Amino acid sequence: MVQAAGILCPESQGKFEKIGLSRRTVTRHVELIEEDIASQINKKAESFKLYSLALDESNDVKDTAQLLIFIRGINNNFEITEEFLAMESLKGTTRGEDLYNHVSAAIERRKLLWSKLANVTTDGSPNLTGRHVGLLKRIQDKVKEENPDQDVIFLQCIIHQESLCKSILQLDHVMKPVVKLVNFIRAKGLHHRQFIAFLEETNADHYDLLYHSCVCWLSLGKVFQRVWDLQDEISEFLELVGKSTEFPELSDKNWLCDFAFPVDIFSYLNELNVKLQGKDQFVHDMYKHVQAFKSKLTLFSRQIANNSFVHFSTLATQKDATRNAKKYSQSIDDLHGEFSRWFSDFDNIETSLQLVSCPLSQDPEKAPQEVQLELIDLQSDSLLKEKFNSLKLNDFYAALNEAMCPNVRKTAQKMLTLFGSTYVCEQTFSGMNINKSSHRSRLPDQHLGAFLRIATIKLTPDFDALAKKGDQQHCSH
Repeated sequence: MVQAAGILCPESQGKFEKIGLSRRTVTRHVELIEEDIASQINKKAESFKLYSLALDESNDVKDTAQLLIFIRGINNNFEITEEFLAMESLKGTTRGEDLYNHVSAAIERRKLLWSKLANVTTDGSPNLTGRHVGLLKRIQDKVKEENPDQDVIFLQCIIHQESLCKSILQLDHVMKPVVKLVNFIRAKGLHHRQFIAFLEETNADHYDLLYHSCVCWLSLGKVFQRVWDLQDEISEFLELVGKSTEFPELSDKNWLCDFAFPVDIFSYLNELNVKLQGKDQFVHDMYKHVQAFKSKLTLFSRQIANNSFVHFSTLATQKDATRNAKKYSQSIDDLHGEFSRWFSDFDNIETSLQLVSCPLSQDPEKAPQEVQLELIDLQSDSLLKEKFNSLKLNDFYAALNEAMCPNVRKTAQKMLTLFGSTYVCEQTFSGMNINKSSHRSRLPDQHLGAFLRIATIKLTPDFDALAKKGDQQHCSH
């Protein structure tokens, strides 16, 4: 269905014209599909016990602020629905009040109950947070009006928080020369062609260097790895073009040692980031990856402080690694501290996450009072133990007797419906930039929203009914 988002691109439009479909007709078909999907979401929302929202805002090519809203709801049978809820276009200011009005309009348009809102996850930008007077404060106040017992869990995107932690490593003295080197080779066509030809002649392991994207900092790790792998070829090439003196760092053993350290640590950060990406992830699984990474950092710091580089293969090749071991160990400790600081919002729900993900091993005395007796009953039931090992987590909780474990089920519903990241929003923004590009800047917001919904749906439209409706409307012209 992703291809449907680009259904009106110039290349596709010519194909539709050949079979007698005008741009207006195709657009109307897209609108009908979008309406059908929205109707299905409305029907599913009627059965939600709880739901969560993921929010992110970005400007399109015409500098219109587009607020994407995704919903994740769970019903009494623990069936989880994660879908595109709305795209709200903000033509003026993007203050907390403006954002709240648009979020409120989307919720009320879909006839969702504020009292069932369990969680809001954002990328952490100031206009999307504002816990005291901004968007989140207004949302919490509205929910409290409808349900005084409901506390909304506000989370900052776990992937975004991970990316913010890297600044503590203070790598400017390494990053600037590397970026300068890559730009020297790739920014000018002649240098770039000569370098590619040189790599082909020398049968190098790679055919080119990579550009670093400042927007996606994790690309820096890939750039570092590629430059490190090609450092011998790069040095030879710079000698050939008479530019070796402009990059003295490549012959500085101390700088190379400082370069080797982030090559290794970034590989682990990239590995963590890949685990956190993707749709339909449960928060407890995402948080588990972060906790495991923090434990790895503790191990790395201790080993490096003892001059052991067993998990830092690149750094181990440098003779100066031992002399700088204390500095690198401290950098890892600082990174660990940043992870602990940034992920405090997830730490606040850690007990509930552990309860839901591992109910059989949870100590009842350490669990909230309202679930202690239910946990004892659950852990004493051998049949439930078998179900826990054989079923998916949400299916296991669906199989629990509601009369026997009402509070455990309620806690599970809340934790399983949480958004751990705004990944779905970020991915959809990529589709927005493709559909509303500089070549199609006049695409109306209404059609853009319809295309994005179709590009992200998991529901299946009722094509038979849509075809009949389309034929009826065509005949009326």
